[in-house]
Amino acid sequence: VQLQASGGGLVQAGGSLRLSCAASGRTFNSYSMGWFRQAPGKERVFITAISWNDGSTYYADSVKGRFTVSRDNAKNTVYLQMNSLKPEDTAVYYCAARRGPYGTRTGSYDYWGQGTEVTVSS
Repeated sequence: VQLQASGGGLVQAGGSLRLSCAASGRTFNSYSMGWFRQAPGKERVFITAISWNDGSTYYADSVKGRFTVSRDNAKNTVYLQMNSLKPEDTAVYYCAARRGPYGTRTGSYDYWGQGTEVTVSS
């Protein structure tokens, strides 16, 4: 599976962005998808994930209520809608894929996109 993330950019605090992650292959609906982010000088951390089968989702506390993950299996794409953005959301955002149930650890995922940069100005 190859993943291509896009949609990052510069936005003012309080604004919104929608990230996309397009996957190659015909078995996209067999993969749970996760989003992670990595701020400068910090580790990559889990943000949210969506399961492969029933579309259930899970969010880190830092983004709960502001971010929404969704997927369109017909388009082999997962989305991350980010609202009420804060300067502390500034990071490179990565999508990732794994077969079976989603995980919250970077080591749980087998495939990674290249990352898309999000900058939130105050």
